[in-house]
Amino acid sequence: MRPVSGGGTGTPTGPVRHLVLDELSSGLVERLDASSAAYLNSSGLAKASPMGMGLYRIEPVGKVGSVRTATVQLDVRPKDRLGLSRLLFLLSYAGDQGFRPETVAADEDRELWSALAESLAQLAERALGRGVLQGYLTVDESLRTVKGRIRISDQISRRPGMLVPLEVSYDEFTEDIAENRILRAALERMAQVPGVRPEVLGRLRQLEGKLDGVTRLPSGAPLPPWKATRMNLRYHAVLRLAELILRNASAETGEGRQQAASFVVDMAQVFEDFVGTALRGAMSAYPGELRLRFNALLSEAVRDSDRLSVRPDAVHMLGGRPVVAYNAKYRAASDAGASLTADHYQMLAHCTALAVPTAWLVYAGKGETKLRRILNTDIDIVEFPLDLSQPPSDILAAVRDLAHQSWGEVVRTATLARGT
Repeated sequence: MRPVSGGGTGTPTGPVRHLVLDELSSGLVERLDASSAAYLNSSGLAKASPMGMGLYRIEPVGKVGSVRTATVQLDVRPKDRLGLSRLLFLLSYAGDQGFRPETVAADEDRELWSALAESLAQLAERALGRGVLQGYLTVDESLRTVKGRIRISDQISRRPGMLVPLEVSYDEFTEDIAENRILRAALERMAQVPGVRPEVLGRLRQLEGKLDGVTRLPSGAPLPPWKATRMNLRYHAVLRLAELILRNASAETGEGRQQAASFVVDMAQVFEDFVGTALRGAMSAYPGELRLRFNALLSEAVRDSDRLSVRPDAVHMLGGRPVVAYNAKYRAASDAGASLTADHYQMLAHCTALAVPTAWLVYAGKGETKLRRILNTDIDIVEFPLDLSQPPSDILAAVRDLAHQSWGEVVRTATLARGT
């Protein structure tokens, strides 16, 4: 535990206690104020259980990230001390394979909020350095003169028999485009985080001021879609980080206008999404098609509601039929609470339902690839470790190796089948 200086508007200037937990730890006992404990529980990052005398037992609940209030900051870090740049790489890869983790302006020892705020400020300054991006926005309006094209169906349904006003659509060259709306929303949210250093907070607000003419996104509204093009190239990096912040972070004002913020992610889902996306890219080098979250029946039943089904994380199809299955497990057998036997039961069910001879169990951790032959069956289950502490290029190389090995096993099995 170490003190952290207070920062943004509505935040006390006294020290903020900084608590750090590993996601697999059994928790700790600390003194909390009631509002911080309530916000921590509502964030989903950890569970704070009252023990009396102002003490709470704080336990991780399978999520990682950071919650910050006016008096305390709790960080729950990924197992194996996965660094911030690696976490953001995994988070973003499924959404956009062009994300570069080196754009995060932080070393691995800095706390998450400082790194996110500094990174967002730097990338936004770079994006807006040549002025605010403009683009074409389609506008629907009622006008007394023709502009653009007349929307005939709307004119007839809304104003039957009337010549004016006209229902028209036209393209306007403006700053009020999706890219700027997303960027403004991220700058606003990060500026609400308590404890952001005053100099960084000033930069965030100055950048936000450049986007005054841009429509503010309502709280909870879906992010507007944007497309990476040559025209918005200078915005690519900041938009990818902005989307991560908006999808995983929240900031709000509580009692006494004190601010609280949370950045919470489910590492099991992050790992599954990353493995699926990276593996689909790697398997594209081979014949067939990789399908994610593939549904298959496990049992027959008179009524549909009685049927049992399975859903492997990924299945490679060849000629319209499955040939190999994959499951991604963030928690390896060596992790507390993980069950190697349960994972293999699940993979055995997948192989049986799909009629495939081999399944690959991809888990986050270090180790050697291990083959397990299931007794009294023709099924093999291969345990494949993916070391997330490695540089992104090495992680992706390991996924390509997984694709190469698993495809080689498909070819070997098909060759043996033809020879019998």
